[in-house]
Amino acid sequence: MGRDPTRTCKNPLGVGGVALHEWVFGTKTFQALFGKDGGSTGIDDDFAARDSKPRSVDLGRNMFGPVRGPWPDDAWKGWWGSNPPYHTPVFVLTHHDRAPIEMEGGTTFYFVTDGIASALRQATDAAKGKMFASEAGSPSSRVSCRGTCRRNSPGDCSGPSGGRRTPPP
Repeated sequence: MGRDPTRTCKNPLGVGGVALHEWVFGTKTFQALFGKDGGSTGIDDDFAARDSKPRSVDLGRNMFGPVRGPWPDDAWKGWWGSNPPYHTPVFVLTHHDRAPIEMEGGTTFYFVTDGIASALRQATDAAKGKMFASEAGSPSSRVSCRGTCRRNSPGDCSGPSGGRRTPPP
């Protein structure tokens, strides 16, 4: 998942981010993530469904929120409100320590300060052999993918527990 560098609290997906993701908003899978009934089925829903149930997630700090530098306080708890759509452990890659945050629905944010390899290892361990999702943002994802792709065949960027990685350009 990439993002626009102009992301703000009022524009959390960046300029054009909502338009880029409009295909998923009306799907049955997306609606179910937020406890709603209905939604479209078909190829868009099939694609959304394959990514909808990871056993753990790793995020870059910028994907977690707009706060830069040391955490000024514990007020920011992510873009998603009290019940984020993950419902699984989420490992946030950051340079600044912060205590884990337990949210409604089974999401717990863990803040990893000892590098991307550690965040990926923790996400892999938490997935217990199942799929994990990397939503670390463009810079972190490129670093992650390069390390993962070297261990796998060219063009196959599956993580050790089945996590998806997009090959770098």
